[in-house]
Amino acid sequence: QVQLAESGVGSVQSGGSLRLSCTISGPRFMPEWPYCVGWFRLVPGKVREAVARIDRDAFTRYSEDVKGRFTISQDAAKTSLYLQMNGLKNDDTAMYFCASGEPGLWCHDRFSAGHFYYWGQGTQVTVSS
Repeated sequence: QVQLAESGVGSVQSGGSLRLSCTISGPRFMPEWPYCVGWFRLVPGKVREAVARIDRDAFTRYSEDVKGRFTISQDAAKTSLYLQMNGLKNDDTAMYFCASGEPGLWCHDRFSAGHFYYWGQGTQVTVSS
């Protein structure tokens, strides 16, 4: 079992910045094994949108909507996941979730929520003009 919990809920003016954090724990999460963790966001009435992901070797991938503005990272122990969000836009308003794939597996070639099996409860980000 992998457990995740987000923090960093808040509101910001358009053009501002926020940093989200996610704590990763559980006996099945082994930093020395391959793994894939990432961030997704959800607007009511829409499907979850892939935002960013990172694997054990720090290879990252971003959606085109956030590339150049958002940065995903982890701490040295690999127990904390971060999403630095700069240049925020109104369209970035959403509930943000951190998630993990199955321990022992690398990220899939296709970046989608269907390849992530463990999810945090979400944290709200609101960007106002």
